[in-house]
Amino acid sequence: MVNELQFMKWKNIDLGRLTSIVFLVIFILASNFSFSQVKSAVDSTSIKIGEQITYRIQVEADTSKLVVFPEGQTFLPLEVIESYDVDTLKNKDKFNLIKKYGLTQFDSGSYTIPPQKIVIGDKSFFTDSLKVEVNTVVIDSTKGLYDIKPIIAVEKSGSKWWKYLLLAILIMALVGALLYWFIWRQKPLTEEEQIALLPPYDRAKLALKKLDESPYLEHENLKDYYSELTFIIRKYLEEKVYDKALESTTNELIDRLTLLKEGNQIDISKDDIKNLESILQRADLVKFAKSAPDVELAKMDRQTIDVEIDHVKEALPEPTEEEKLLDEKYREEQERKKKRKKIWLTVGISVFLLLATVTGLSLKFGFNYVKDTIIGHDSKELLEGDWVTSQYGFPPVTITTPRVLKRIDAGLSDEMKQQVDITLFGYGSLIDKFNIVVATSNYKTQDDTNIDLNQVIDGNLKTFEAAGAQNIVTKNDKFITPNGAEGLKVYGSLQMPTQGTEQLENGKYVLLAFTTQNIVQQVSLTWKTGDSYAEQMVERILNSVELKELDK
Repeated sequence: MVNELQFMKWKNIDLGRLTSIVFLVIFILASNFSFSQVKSAVDSTSIKIGEQITYRIQVEADTSKLVVFPEGQTFLPLEVIESYDVDTLKNKDKFNLIKKYGLTQFDSGSYTIPPQKIVIGDKSFFTDSLKVEVNTVVIDSTKGLYDIKPIIAVEKSGSKWWKYLLLAILIMALVGALLYWFIWRQKPLTEEEQIALLPPYDRAKLALKKLDESPYLEHENLKDYYSELTFIIRKYLEEKVYDKALESTTNELIDRLTLLKEGNQIDISKDDIKNLESILQRADLVKFAKSAPDVELAKMDRQTIDVEIDHVKEALPEPTEEEKLLDEKYREEQERKKKRKKIWLTVGISVFLLLATVTGLSLKFGFNYVKDTIIGHDSKELLEGDWVTSQYGFPPVTITTPRVLKRIDAGLSDEMKQQVDITLFGYGSLIDKFNIVVATSNYKTQDDTNIDLNQVIDGNLKTFEAAGAQNIVTKNDKFITPNGAEGLKVYGSLQMPTQGTEQLENGKYVLLAFTTQNIVQQVSLTWKTGDSYAEQMVERILNSVELKELDK
């Protein structure tokens, strides 16, 4: 009988141990299966005060999955002093991602790094908690102690905006220099431009000298020689006597000169007109009838034209003051036209460069991003500004936000104050483009109150409705903070009122609710639909929420 009892006792103990071992093995296998994608480690579990340890998260995921690592101060009580870039290694159809953080602590003691939340696709994974010992630094008091160092002002590490400003200034300076050099600079006049500025008489004389230097007569090219010779006299006559001399026939031009002489408008002799007629007719025969006069005769015609230019100049009356004024106005008008041309050319080039720059940046970063960067966007400025990590309420809700949340009066009646203490901190309002509220409610009851988070969320939705929101659509989900606190997440869409109007615009919202020991902690976020910058802010804020448990 004793032996049977001993056997049964041993059997029960053995079965109990065996059951424990089986459950342990199942738990280890399940843990390995769950966390095979996510591994974490630290390079040292024992440091001195202020020393840095490197916390390492390794994730293996499909190339099609989006991986989100923790951001902000999610490692409390240890402090993040640096977040390193993600190292990526590709292995066939998978990515091996390694994310490192620099952590430290300035108080000695034994600390536990809380589990960190990593999102892979639509699933969340948590790392193991790790213990770290922070040891004091031994001070040799025999060598004496030093006075406390005074506070030193440290310049805030600003953004790199000055580099972009300097680059923009350099580019504009380069464009301005090119525009000045090719458009606005007073360039040296070419030979043609210098000749064009000469008076008609001087231009005609210079043209005759260049005709003498030409090889026409050496090669007996009389056609081109007479063409140049008659063009010189016709051009001079057109500028000083008859404005259609170039397009007139020989007979028409001679008739016009005769008419001007008879009308006493030009004091030119009949012999001069006859000489011009003779040379022009001979030139017509050379050009159109292939006549071939002697080279010496051609030289004589050239001398005759030279003399006739002098005679025409002497026969012309002196310009009146009115004619001089008209010439001056003409030159001024030409200068204005030239200046307007330069202005339009400068504006056209500048607009083209601007459009080309905007188009290039839009292809690289997207048009909306470029537009919001140039014009400005409230949500973009919030997203890219200096974010703040702080604790609100008691027990504290740790959260990272684009602005410091300000205390809001809950507006409780005296009767409500006897039942519950509510602290509110917020930024913006429901009618603003982005709204954040952190609330802590402490119910004054002797025993633990069974708080229904669904009723708490319903109260928040009624607050939305009281503020003018309509058509609220809700979805429920479980929410776990990076440090393991579990709560309720309600999210969806709604129509928010527009400030100053009766119109409604589409928006989105997220409500988080947690409860422990008669305490309800809530986080509320609302933003406008289609605001991509707000979507990024919401994800960053939700990944930063942490709750500190009350001491039991």
